[in-house]
Amino acid sequence: MDWHSWHDNYDRPDSHLAKRLEQVQRQIRAVLDEAPPGPLRAVSLCAGQGRDLLGVLSDHARRGDVRARLVELDPRNAEAARTRARAAGLENVEIVTGDASITDHYHGIAPADLVLLCGVFGHTTLADIEHTVGMCCQLCEVGGTVIWTRGRTAPDRVPLICEWFESRGFDRRWLSAPAVGFGVGAHRFHGEPTALARGQRMFTFTDSDVLRQQGGW
Repeated sequence: MDWHSWHDNYDRPDSHLAKRLEQVQRQIRAVLDEAPPGPLRAVSLCAGQGRDLLGVLSDHARRGDVRARLVELDPRNAEAARTRARAAGLENVEIVTGDASITDHYHGIAPADLVLLCGVFGHTTLADIEHTVGMCCQLCEVGGTVIWTRGRTAPDRVPLICEWFESRGFDRRWLSAPAVGFGVGAHRFHGEPTALARGQRMFTFTDSDVLRQQGGW
């Protein structure tokens, strides 16, 4: 899979990805709009070209309050995110080229007020999704929000993912309607935080077609 050209679909307003991006950005704006005054921290796993967070921060009133770290494995996508951040004058945004599944990348900024897991849960096994949801108790600040995505093609795993979050101290603040064909969720953490472990792998990123063939999707 060429993950750089894959992002071209975001530029088609009628595409599935463009419509999902709109919903994700709406939830990011809601988190920033509702946040109390003061500094905010954000992390994005498998950030791609950073279109979701950077697209909101570029013109948001709280942009100067947000320190963010975006982690992306594909160097072309990471460079595209850096270019986007520079063009928007977002000096407090750091782009890391690396494996977003490794917890070491988030030390020094987690627990965060906003955690983005967009485009992750459709590319890893159910066991890894559940494990990653559990790790969000380390990535997310109490009162912070995790925004996540997952396709809703059969079998629809969105209700199960909601259950996993809600059993670990997260309250559902928003979930997209099933009819739109994709899942975007926002869960706020009110549980017991734990320190972020070092050197831990949260998930293994795999092409969704491979996961279907293996029966782990």
